[in-house]
Amino acid sequence: MNKSVFLGALTVAGIVASGASAATLDEVKARGKLNCGVTTGLVGFAAPDANGKWEGFDVGVCRAVAAAVLGDPNAVEFVPTTGKTRFTALASGEIDMLARNTTWTFSRDVDLKFTFVGVNYYDGQGFMVPKELGVSSAKELDGATVCIQTGTTTELNLADYFRANNISYEPVPIETNSEAQQQYLAGACDVYTTDASGLASTRATFENPGDHVLLPEIVSKEPLGPLVRHGDDEWGDIVRWTLNALITAEELGVSSANVADLSAEAGDNPEVNRLLGTEGNLGEMLGLSADWAKNAIVAGGNYGEIFEKTIGEKTPIGLARGLNAQWTDGGLIYSPPFR
Repeated sequence: MNKSVFLGALTVAGIVASGASAATLDEVKARGKLNCGVTTGLVGFAAPDANGKWEGFDVGVCRAVAAAVLGDPNAVEFVPTTGKTRFTALASGEIDMLARNTTWTFSRDVDLKFTFVGVNYYDGQGFMVPKELGVSSAKELDGATVCIQTGTTTELNLADYFRANNISYEPVPIETNSEAQQQYLAGACDVYTTDASGLASTRATFENPGDHVLLPEIVSKEPLGPLVRHGDDEWGDIVRWTLNALITAEELGVSSANVADLSAEAGDNPEVNRLLGTEGNLGEMLGLSADWAKNAIVAGGNYGEIFEKTIGEKTPIGLARGLNAQWTDGGLIYSPPFR
């Protein structure tokens, strides 16, 4: 889910070189909406509800950027992308940013010429099996059939792990999470492997989630985050610092409940004042209004609020903060200073 086929680095890079020179900020303002690439559907991260409204952790980033730039969190066109189509959609300009649990890797950054603006979820690849299989460790999966998105880093990680542990497997190729879910539940594969967060999301949609087990092994590093095209640093700064605004807001205790009061006038905390535009000119530096960060926070809350209401422990997904806790709480979530 957070991986993709490498569809010819030179082709994608060529599209970027020829099409990314225009200022994305100007295009978004002229269009009056943000085109944000998301997954085709992963409950908790990005999926349409019964009324067709997109919701989820990654959706929250899209809405925050739209609010920061356009003053309206609903001024977003959500563009579903698969592992195979997402990079072409971004490189060609079909979307302005990609926010669909995508792993930051060397080649995607350097060779495909994308700019990862930060990490909004630290993840790792895991394994899910039916409880009735009687397996308690991935090292017991010798000879198993495994549902896997082909041409992805998930596939490469799987091959490395099984080779290192001298065990064999039979891949069952799939294209999307929904296809993997269908194949897995139909018994076409013994195991489904992808990001651990994606497995938790998928299991939560099952009729009997308790009949399926997430094995303890995490076999890779998967720093997931939004990305933009190389060559438009102004736009990259806007997406980067919007994400940082959500992270800093949680650290400083700024939430959807109190942001209106805190932004009414300058208070005693200089960084809160700079963040919310009651002093300094950070918005002007970005080419945005002084209340850009306030608008981003109003859109869906700070980082912690978005996490808890979409994928947190009280949701069906049930993810603990873990590595995604603030640095002040022993996690890895950390923003550079607003100054």
